[in-house]
Amino acid sequence: MDLSSSKTLNNGVAMPYVGLGVWLAEDEETVQAVKWALEAGYRHIDTAKIYNNEAAVGRGVKESGLPREKVFITTKLWNEDMRVGRQMEAFEESLKALNTDYVDLYLIHWAVEDVYIPSWKVLEQIYKDGRAKAIGVCNFQQHHLEKLMDVATVKPAINQFECHPFLSQEPLVAFCENEGIACEAWGPLGGKGSPLVSNPELVAIGIKYGKTAAQVILRWHIQRGVIVLPKSVHQERIIANSQIFDFSLSDADMQSISAMNHNKRLHLSLDPDKVTW
Repeated sequence: MDLSSSKTLNNGVAMPYVGLGVWLAEDEETVQAVKWALEAGYRHIDTAKIYNNEAAVGRGVKESGLPREKVFITTKLWNEDMRVGRQMEAFEESLKALNTDYVDLYLIHWAVEDVYIPSWKVLEQIYKDGRAKAIGVCNFQQHHLEKLMDVATVKPAINQFECHPFLSQEPLVAFCENEGIACEAWGPLGGKGSPLVSNPELVAIGIKYGKTAAQVILRWHIQRGVIVLPKSVHQERIIANSQIFDFSLSDADMQSISAMNHNKRLHLSLDPDKVTW
């Protein structure tokens, strides 16, 4: 495996295992981060309408010189656009900002009650029109997925959610895998200021492999079959986050990391069952 390694989604689309996350990144630093990532070998960028940096992602991809079809781009449908019934308009705005006529993956950002099911019908149409190569969801719990799949004619290809060693999400991962829905971790390292990257146990495991705690965590995700979106705007970290395919964690180390789980959200305001914004 290497940085171009991908997971085949339930519709046959290949999605790179490692992507660059750009949440909270501002315009110019987003452009530069995308260019650095693509130069380092990344082929997957994850943004969202609410991040207000889709245009910067589009610029970064264009300025990289890579053909559009070589870069897997994900963006997301925001909550308020669902509530006011402008799902298709929001998608068109995202395409325009990204300067592309299709996205590789389009996600419902949150399971906003009463509107995520009708919104899924719009995503199904976008998918059938070929303007999204795959469609999926973000921050959905099992009960949200079950309700959606009761009426969906296209099964979600992806569920993207908070996941890291303190919140391993084993039941949700197992449910999704059983349903043929790929899992993708946002905040795979725990986010800004995370205690995980300096955790003594993870640091010690890293020393055995000549790797950092962050690289160990990302490798743990990959070996579980979970796609990762480490976010950084620093070139050295972007490169370091990609250097996870030249070693494998032992079964014992995998189990030790999984045992660190205590169902702790490091983003307490982002509980999928308490979405009000």
